[in-house]
Amino acid sequence: MAVRMELARILIRELTDYQLIELREVTADGETPGARSFPIVIGLPEAQAIERRLKGLSVKRPQTHDLLASVIRSLGGVLESISITRLEDHTFFATLDVRKEGGEVVKIDSRPSDAIAIGVGADVPILVDESVIEAAQNDQG
Repeated sequence: MAVRMELARILIRELTDYQLIELREVTADGETPGARSFPIVIGLPEAQAIERRLKGLSVKRPQTHDLLASVIRSLGGVLESISITRLEDHTFFATLDVRKEGGEVVKIDSRPSDAIAIGVGADVPILVDESVIEAAQNDQG
């Protein structure tokens, strides 16, 4: 079963090789106390792309995440959701869930950080498999 989550925070430390994003469960009542959460380690370029898109900052030329979002739209697709489907050897796996013009949904393999960078500007839902949440929380402990 997939659980709706949101990008709770992004931690950028430019002097290190890795950055962190934290996903937090979206609860039915809109309250967050007790909601499950977990971090994902990402690279600096992805963290900067997510931050830039969150703040609505534009750049003179499209960056890679902007390019891919534009390609999806230009081909008649709509990014419906981001799915984080598994956690294996400390590596998260995700898909971009794109609805084609005919209605078919295609799942495109992606790193979670890239998927979030593409979807965050459009407020696309982040869906995380229950098994991933459990594995991520066990990984922390």
